[in-house]
Amino acid sequence: MKKTLLLTGFLFLTALPSISNAHEHAMENMPSMAHHDHTAMDMSHHADMATKPGVFFVKKEIDGYTVTFHVMVAKESMKQGGSHHLMIRIEQDGAIIKDAVINSKVFLPNKKTDSKMLMKMGDWYMAAYNLDTKGKNGIMILFKTADGKKHKGMVNYSANK
Repeated sequence: MKKTLLLTGFLFLTALPSISNAHEHAMENMPSMAHHDHTAMDMSHHADMATKPGVFFVKKEIDGYTVTFHVMVAKESMKQGGSHHLMIRIEQDGAIIKDAVINSKVFLPNKKTDSKMLMKMGDWYMAAYNLDTKGKNGIMILFKTADGKKHKGMVNYSANK
């Protein structure tokens, strides 16, 4: 009995570091538990974003609003909704518009379309799409501001796969 108890205790102590490492690894891979990556929500400090290779970051004037279109490849653990994240930020006179309602539609190279409402993520609005087919994807947004007015704009995104 004493040998069994000692053996069990020894096995438990030697397995403890492995259990702890597995727990930490699992927590890091859970999006809601991982250290928060602010680049998806607050990219105002990335003034050079448009010049980085492989990054789609376009500002467009729409009815007096500055609309930033940003498309980024989704991390492997974040591809539940699609291969890419479409992110939109709307500004007017330097102030970020935080109460818009935004619908988006993509026109894929294979002539199919997909439409989604964007959800609020900090100063950005986001939706996930499958934009990994080589060719030109049209990205259109329709947003409604607090004054009840609707605004529409479109850009093209080319996948390089």
